[in-house]
Amino acid sequence: MKADYPLLGVLARQPMSGYGLAKWLETDGQFLGRKPSMTPIYRALADLADRGWVQATTVASETAPDAKVYALTAAGRIALQDWARSPYTPSPRPMDPDFIVRLNFAGQLGPDVALALVRTELDYRLLQRAEEAGPYRLGMVSPIPEIDVRWLERVTFFTHSRGWQSTSWYIGWLETLAAELSSIIASGQYSLLDAARVEGSAS
Repeated sequence: MKADYPLLGVLARQPMSGYGLAKWLETDGQFLGRKPSMTPIYRALADLADRGWVQATTVASETAPDAKVYALTAAGRIALQDWARSPYTPSPRPMDPDFIVRLNFAGQLGPDVALALVRTELDYRLLQRAEEAGPYRLGMVSPIPEIDVRWLERVTFFTHSRGWQSTSWYIGWLETLAAELSSIIASGQYSLLDAARVEGSAS
């Protein structure tokens, strides 16, 4: 079974029960492309425990059933750090959830880790865009008479332009994020509160 590094990443922030992880995925983790399904979560936690990366402690409750709360072990911390700094290969599909998941859970270990990921993703997308023939290719055909190829070209253009423009926005966001991370590293001002103080003193 593939190790569930994102769950390690969540537990690095706070020890949680399986139920707590599911609730987190419904709220803070709702944009990470993962369903808060209990069975896969408990399977993943069991696998992480077998690897020695998490350890469960039973917490008693007077108002609810006792809960198993999972926390990282020393080996789990090392596994998370090794994964965070391991080579990242972007997906051919722009805006694949794997990147944002990795940015969230690997990038939390420091702006240098986040910047390396963003630069890898950005370089790949810029090369991918350079290799594209253009925003749209004409000259479509259809073997059935019910489809007017002139309209086929137009409706396909509508859908293709959405992807083209979305990728353009995505590349712009990556460029902005890379610049911001570089600035954060140079200034040492990591938190939003730090940034607000700097902006406030400049005004």
